[in-house]
Amino acid sequence: MPCCACCGAPALWPVARCRECSGRRLAFSSARAAVAYAGPARALVAAWKEHGLRRAGTLAAELVAGAVPRPAADAITYIPPDPHRLLLRGEHPAERLARELGKRWSLEVVTLLRRAPGHPPARQASLARPDRLRNARGAYTASGPVPTRVALVDDVFTTGATADAAASALRSAGSKTVDVVTFARTARLG
Repeated sequence: MPCCACCGAPALWPVARCRECSGRRLAFSSARAAVAYAGPARALVAAWKEHGLRRAGTLAAELVAGAVPRPAADAITYIPPDPHRLLLRGEHPAERLARELGKRWSLEVVTLLRRAPGHPPARQASLARPDRLRNARGAYTASGPVPTRVALVDDVFTTGATADAAASALRSAGSKTVDVVTFARTARLG
């Protein structure tokens, strides 16, 4: 399916930058997802994140590995969890997906990011697009040295605010390229 070369938004034909990402200075080089965040994919993510269906991580990784080419990366990392939600869930979907993809793509999985001190976690899902962008800014910092090329994993790409904030932290720490990989991606129409 044709998509934006930068943010991975579905398109009628391949484009370098789409309406969603043109005019935005993004810290990541590319973003790709296996499926649209709708219908069965939305239900799978809800079961995985909110109802503890842990084997969904393996299924999601199989779908991603089958649909998304392996990024040219030296290591794979993930968006760090909100500590409170991690306690409730017992598992962090982005980390599980990264670990499963690391096996399939023969990439070392490393924890490269942490939540920035003093940055209160807020559920991105409950925020409007402008608020998501504002909320995510400065939310992450690198937890040590980073490889030159990093694959950054999350479960769902909605506005790109989370991916951009995390990629910005990785770039500030020395990474030259950050390629975002998610299981699902929200597609906005119109």
